[in-house]
Amino acid sequence: MAKPPIIFKRNTNILLDHIAATVAVGDALPAEQRMAEVTRGSRTAVRASLAYLQERGLIAGLDDRRLLRKPRPADYFDEAELQSGAQRIQEVLMERIYRNDLPPGADFTETELARAAGASTISVREFLIGFSRFGLIEKKPQGGWRLCAFDRTFATELEQVRRMFELAAVEQLVALPAGHPAFDRLDALIARHEQVKAGLPQTSEAFPALDREMHTFLIGLLDNRFAMGLNDLVSLVFHYHYQWDKGDEVPRNERALDEHLALLRALARRDRKGALTAMGRHLDSARSTMLDSVARRANGVGR
Repeated sequence: MAKPPIIFKRNTNILLDHIAATVAVGDALPAEQRMAEVTRGSRTAVRASLAYLQERGLIAGLDDRRLLRKPRPADYFDEAELQSGAQRIQEVLMERIYRNDLPPGADFTETELARAAGASTISVREFLIGFSRFGLIEKKPQGGWRLCAFDRTFATELEQVRRMFELAAVEQLVALPAGHPAFDRLDALIARHEQVKAGLPQTSEAFPALDREMHTFLIGLLDNRFAMGLNDLVSLVFHYHYQWDKGDEVPRNERALDEHLALLRALARRDRKGALTAMGRHLDSARSTMLDSVARRANGVGR
């Protein structure tokens, strides 16, 4: 049997979040059109997700759509299953940079990266050519690729552009009309942040994926391809750099969770001033933490 497509899995996870946040056990699920708006998909795609919910025992059938139980973690598709080929290549590259501590100037080949990512060399080449525009890697004249330096200047420039897009995303969200599906996503994100925070320190490892999800959601509201491209880079650079520096991971994640919750709650209240202040505080904190991590790495301090 063919594997379900990535879009189906992603849409189903979004629908599960919506159900968890807004539908009580025994109540009927929203109309198909409403669920299509929430997932940003078609009614046909919604029906596919409903069939999955029936299979998992969340609803009795496609006609009887009353919720039999709340979604559980096992109902969700794993984050790794939602990755495209390019995302897997990104993950493997950054794993090699930070988990293996490859120094600036280290060489690598398309073949070894393709083997590690389970991708074709053509896919790897296309990704590396596109990714090289950010200045983290460069093509060697004699073949192969080289890792460039990641320094304070790069981190500062990246944060400056990130700030511009993230603040614009806050402005975009608070201007949305009441009842927009984005506010359902906000409720679900708040609930999941509270769950992760309540489980610390055991749940600390869940934070990077949750952080990527929140920022991707906000940036996605801009519907701007350049913003999304930058968001991919920010997520990779910030979180994989943090993985190298594990010294204060739990308190760092707890602080970021508090900052996220302050932002999300202000957005849910449509409090423009409060949301902009909370986002600014979070970006200041992320910038400071990243620059400290860069300095520690340059001084050979870390794991």
